[in-house]
Amino acid sequence: MKLLDNLKKPLVAAILAGIVGIILGLIWAWVIQPVEWVNVPPDKLGSYYQEQYLRAAIDSYKVKPDAALAMQRYQGLGAIGPTLLAQIEANPGSQDAGSILNFANAVQPPASPSVTPTPGTVKPAVGSLPLKSYALIVVAILVIALVVYAAVKYLLPIFRRSPPSEQTPAMRARDLSSHTEMTDYAARGEEPPIAQFVTTYVLGDDLFDDSFSIDSPAGEFLGECGIGISETIGVGDPKKVTAFEVWLFDKNDIQTVTKVLMSAHAFNDPATYQRLEAKGEPFQVERGKQVVLETAALQLVATVSDMEYGQGAMPEESYFERLTLEIAVWPKPATATTPQQPE
Repeated sequence: MKLLDNLKKPLVAAILAGIVGIILGLIWAWVIQPVEWVNVPPDKLGSYYQEQYLRAAIDSYKVKPDAALAMQRYQGLGAIGPTLLAQIEANPGSQDAGSILNFANAVQPPASPSVTPTPGTVKPAVGSLPLKSYALIVVAILVIALVVYAAVKYLLPIFRRSPPSEQTPAMRARDLSSHTEMTDYAARGEEPPIAQFVTTYVLGDDLFDDSFSIDSPAGEFLGECGIGISETIGVGDPKKVTAFEVWLFDKNDIQTVTKVLMSAHAFNDPATYQRLEAKGEPFQVERGKQVVLETAALQLVATVSDMEYGQGAMPEESYFERLTLEIAVWPKPATATTPQQPE
């Protein structure tokens, strides 16, 4: 996984793409579709083919004694010509010795002594080029590998110094909400709500306050609902929420209905219970528990889909690490299949 995470970084991906591209290019250029030589000059031929070329020139001169053409062909061999001609004179093979001598007299006049090339003047033959080419490829790959190593070792840490973009508590909350499956009331044989939402609080989201618009199937605005922080406990950051307010606003009603969802500690603490009771009817939060709010024309059912208490230097079960609430709204009068208010 760590390797895959590194590959997602633009710098690493660009470096690897460059290496792969160069290697594939070299394989294509030298193996799949290599360069083909056409009309290679005699001085670029291998030693065997140079000898055959000179013997063919001797035979041609025997048939057609053209001194200028013979000289041109002989000089095409460059500095290796005198050496090859001396070798053929010493080992004529099936060729006529007189023809070889006549060719030698045509290209090397008697007044001019035979030139013996000094060591190191012979040009490399074509046959030796591939070996050098492969050596160059190996050197190029090594150089590229060193450059990549230096880039990864010295440049990558510079990019890593910038702090990675971590998810905020609000972002984690939205992610949890998106992965929470909402109740399928129709599958249960009950009337489906006209509005259904999921909201999540995560410790650290000190500004948590979620609200939703309630509209009729025809798009008519009917009201709003939501949840926000009602009470915290202790001091310091992040705020430690011990109670939430769930509210329902009906455009046809004159007031907003509110109920308070409390931690076990807050619910069982008389002072806290009495203080929060003034904001709305208190309920202790439990996983799977439902809270019902009603107005003149709307009914809201809030279901605790998931919850977890925080662990720290606070009373046990006194503040929330996480709370996921599903909110469903129906128009009134409610049908018999609409969830009833829990006792």
